[in-house]
Amino acid sequence: MSAELLQALEQLEKERGINKEILIDALEQALISAYKRNFGSAQNVEVNIDRASGDIRVYALKTIVDEVNDIAVEMSLEQAKKFGVDFEIGDIVEVEVTPRKFGRIAAQTAKQVIMQRIREAERGIIFDEFSNREEDIVNGVISRFDKKNIIIDLGRVEAVLPPSEQTPGEKYNVHDRVKVYVINVKKTNKIPQIYVSRTHPGLVKRLLELEVPEIADGTVEIKTIAREAGSRTKIAIASRNEDVDPVGACVGQRGSRIRAIVDELKGEMIDVIKWSGNPEDYIASSLSPAKVLQVNLDEENKVARVVVPDFQLSLAIGKEGQNARLAAKLTGWKIDIKSESQLRNQLEAQLFHPSAAVYEQEPEHYDMIEEGTEEEMEEGSTDEEKSSGEENSEE
Repeated sequence: MSAELLQALEQLEKERGINKEILIDALEQALISAYKRNFGSAQNVEVNIDRASGDIRVYALKTIVDEVNDIAVEMSLEQAKKFGVDFEIGDIVEVEVTPRKFGRIAAQTAKQVIMQRIREAERGIIFDEFSNREEDIVNGVISRFDKKNIIIDLGRVEAVLPPSEQTPGEKYNVHDRVKVYVINVKKTNKIPQIYVSRTHPGLVKRLLELEVPEIADGTVEIKTIAREAGSRTKIAIASRNEDVDPVGACVGQRGSRIRAIVDELKGEMIDVIKWSGNPEDYIASSLSPAKVLQVNLDEENKVARVVVPDFQLSLAIGKEGQNARLAAKLTGWKIDIKSESQLRNQLEAQLFHPSAAVYEQEPEHYDMIEEGTEEEMEEGSTDEEKSSGEENSEE
């Protein structure tokens, strides 16, 4: 029985990765309950399992006292000296009380408790594994749909992809393999609850780290990411090595690296922008693929007034103001975009009709431009300008 028990515990350790010591500790606690239930609940006992032989021994713990009032937990000093001459009042004496048929009773009684401890240990291992992978990418297979949630099989555990973390317009089918970003791991009474995302900007960051060795080794640094999942992402990067072009490193030869990420994100466009400590240059780059003629900063109100060629206005603003909106998120500046002709008309109005020049008195106009004015959102991007944007993403 004892040798078989050790072999079984060693087998569990190999197959399930549960430390044998955890199982032995759980078994000792279960055997204490078994002994008290079957042989004497009044006693204070300790169970010891020999790690080498597997022998199980039960010891009653008795306190040495002057006068014994409860023989189940107390012992006189005279009786204690039979077990050792060095005992004193207040010491604890261990007296072996292992029943002859205790092994069979213990095995039957402890089975359920041991299985429970095994499940708890497995849950702990899974929690530790995935809590260490928060803010990282994991691969999984879509196993089923639970109302609006998508359940993804990660191997040893399932993850939940909530509706709010699903990319708009992306189709999900059972058995599809997907890469997801771990946003939260919660410990529960059952298996850990893992929540994942397909919309988090961190997903793009991790995909870049996987595809671009220069980012993985720290040569190229991702400064910030602005993302509207399923549509467009802007990424600002910088190089720690003057000899390394950060944009070229991310895009790859003929756009191979960035194309792999675009494919994983089901066609989401990605603009890779070189970060700059100069706000004017950074804001101008952030409006890529549009070309910027001039950037004037209002540092007090954190507003950037940008001038672009007339034919680039729609491209700079983007469909429904998306390009300007992402640029504002990326840089942290509110962005007011005007074409050359709009600026010229404004200057003429200020010069010849000062009373009509109310631009400076309407700061709320900046917020509208940041999100795109109604006229500009309705105008959107022309087919030619959209094509230009796609080419820039793969350069």
